[in-house]
Amino acid sequence: MKKWDKQFIGGEWRDGKGQRVYEDKNPYNDETLAEIRLASSDDIDVAYRSARDAQKKWEEVNAYDKVAVMERAVDLVKQRRDELVEILIAENGASHTKAQIEIDGAIGIMKEAATFPLRMHGKIMPSVIPGKENRIYHNPAGVVGIISPFNFPFHLTMRSLAPALAAGNGVVIKPDLQTMISGGLFMGKLFEDAGIPRGLLNITVCSSSEIKDAFVEHPIPQIISFTGSTPVGRHIGELCGRHLKRVALELGGNNAMIVLKDADVEKAAGSAAFGKFLNAGQICMSLNRIIVERPVYEEFVKVLVEKASQIKYGDPADRDVVVGPLINNKQVGRIQDLVDKSIEMGARYALRGDTKGNVFPPTILVDVTNDMPIAQEEIFGPAVGIIVVDDELEAIKVANDSEYGLSGAVHAGSIEHGVEVAKQIVTGMIHVNDQGVNDEPIVAFGGEKASGLGRYGGEWALHEFTTTKWISVQTMPREYPF
Repeated sequence: MKKWDKQFIGGEWRDGKGQRVYEDKNPYNDETLAEIRLASSDDIDVAYRSARDAQKKWEEVNAYDKVAVMERAVDLVKQRRDELVEILIAENGASHTKAQIEIDGAIGIMKEAATFPLRMHGKIMPSVIPGKENRIYHNPAGVVGIISPFNFPFHLTMRSLAPALAAGNGVVIKPDLQTMISGGLFMGKLFEDAGIPRGLLNITVCSSSEIKDAFVEHPIPQIISFTGSTPVGRHIGELCGRHLKRVALELGGNNAMIVLKDADVEKAAGSAAFGKFLNAGQICMSLNRIIVERPVYEEFVKVLVEKASQIKYGDPADRDVVVGPLINNKQVGRIQDLVDKSIEMGARYALRGDTKGNVFPPTILVDVTNDMPIAQEEIFGPAVGIIVVDDELEAIKVANDSEYGLSGAVHAGSIEHGVEVAKQIVTGMIHVNDQGVNDEPIVAFGGEKASGLGRYGGEWALHEFTTTKWISVQTMPREYPF
């Protein structure tokens, strides 16, 4: 891992010019994996200028040649899969299962993006003016700045990177420091070896405390793509509005699963266990609240506790471990505080364990009400509250009683009844007889309310990273009124 000690700027692997050296550490055992001199604001400037200059050449590359580059990148991920799994386990604290899921998801995105160069369609439209022809072109936006998170670093960076590159843009990435390799530097090497033009992709490992808002406010990027917390997303959205930049924001979630009284309790509990405890709950789509109709409440709690108590937690290098460490100790304290305050307000433990280091055990609270911190705050960890309701109208009301609207789920005996309930939940995505953690490369992905703006995936991603231009052609003399 120590080889990942350079920035990737202007087609070169070089030291940053920042004020300090950052230690990238294993969140499970605190081992230092790599050290890197951070990038400065001057480095950000060089990166954006490099991406802009290279983008002009990349835009003119034949569409089939762009496809070939993207396909080579897919092949390289497959060849280097074992290395990437090791990096995700060591740097991100990912379990083997989570690492494999993450890589498969990224490959799906890359395959879909590889079709984009052949889908940059224009069209000719009629005009109200005699002798005029209207032509609509879809062009690259120019340069895209990507700020990516720590929780699914490879997947969530690639979700923006692959579509942006394939649509003909230059890119600069600012990965989360805690996952600088899996969320950034690894991709620099990947696409360098795949054959992209020199300087088209830049990876800037930097600290916001040093560069402030320079990454977003720089005049070159036309689009900023951010995945992360809602408070930071609001700030980035404000900056982009001030500078008239387009912005794609995938933010926090307070995702509810509704279990109706006619649901298959065994299947619902199985969905809940996966949707809550995958990646130790550090997923924006993870279940935050489970809302259960009273007739099946006690049975559901019993089955979920049985399933969750069998989940192994600890060292992610152990292939049997499902819940590995949280990304840092600050997160451990934050989640424990949410639990403690909810207990003080009347919630009870249905399942708890011993926290060791950054490993927080699977935790289930019952007698939860929707005003408790465990229900109001995004948990982003392996703890969940179960809320009992008297009927589905109350379930819908409780589910919607949140500023967030990212994902969710409904379990019902009748699929179409489940769909009708799902339609009433204000959220960008919701899944019937499944759980909240779903992401497919050809489907629109994004949230409502405080969960973000814009959509990723398939044709929606192609739209996010391109711009539309109208050119009219007057084929015969036009008569004017003066």
